[in-house]
Order: sequence, then C-alpha cells, then structure tokens
Amino acid sequence: MLQRIQSIYLFLASLAIFALFLFPLVHNVYVDNKPTTIMVTGTYQDVNGQQAHIDHFVALTAVTGIAGIIPLIVLFLYKNRKQQIAFCYSAILLVIGYSFWIAQSSKAIVGDVTLQVNNFGIGMFLCPVAILLLLLAIKGIQRDEKLIKSADRLR
Repeated sequence: MLQRIQSIYLFLASLAIFALFLFPLVHNVYVDNKPTTIMVTGTYQDVNGQQAHIDHFVALTAVTGIAGIIPLIVLFLYKNRKQQIAFCYSAILLVIGYSFWIAQSSKAIVGDVTLQVNNFGIGMFLCPVAILLLLLAIKGIQRDEKLIKSADRLR
C-alpha cells in the first residue's frame, strides 16, 4: 500500500523536516553588531565577509535527523494501520516539542534583539508544514482503515 496518498504525505513531512538542514531559522539578526544566521546545525556569523560557524548544535542536529526519519519509518508500517496512526501522533508531538526547542534556542542566541518578520527564515515555517502533512497522513490512514472495515463487512 505504498502507493496511497498518505505515503506521499509522510514522505513530504520527512522532506520538510530534513529541509531544516538547508534553510535558516533566523537570518540577518545583528548580535554583537555582526549579522548572524541561526540554523539547526548551529550559529553562523559574518567574519571578514565570510560565514563562520561559531556555535554548534549537536543535540538539535541529532533530533532533527531522528524527527526526519520517523515519518519514513511510519511509511513502511503500512500493514499495521493502528500502529501507523500511533506513530504519526507520536511524531506530531515530537515535532511540536522540537519546534518549541528551536524557538527557545533561537531566542537564547538572539537575546534582547526583537525579531522582525523579515528575520524569520524558511526553517521557522517547516515544522508547522510537517505537522500539517502528518495530520493529512493520519486522515488518509483512517480513510483506508474505514475502507477495509467496510469491505470486511461485505464478506
């Protein structure tokens, strides 16, 4: 049943989480009078015109990888739809906690600087997109479960 629509939603949710490695969470924020970019891998500042990696987020990077792998694992549990739904709900809770952690980490680095809308990077919007895609996958899985139950009733 890999050809179902929930498989696409789960794959896209995984891609959205893995895209956090590519896109910044916050960019062009002046910390210590230097333009700073915050990504899930760490903090980057302009030093002599080049981006220098000044702070590493090892735990945040590891959790990003784990959060991105979970929808892929759920994708291959198609034979057990109840377990698939449970893992999807767990993944949603993980992504919610993870996005809170991202926000707190960004806030700690930025400090007293007020963030404007133009400072938010694409990465800030990828977690809500992943949650929406996981919810759509749950709806697709539930639709399949309902279809299977109605077919069993007819037999």
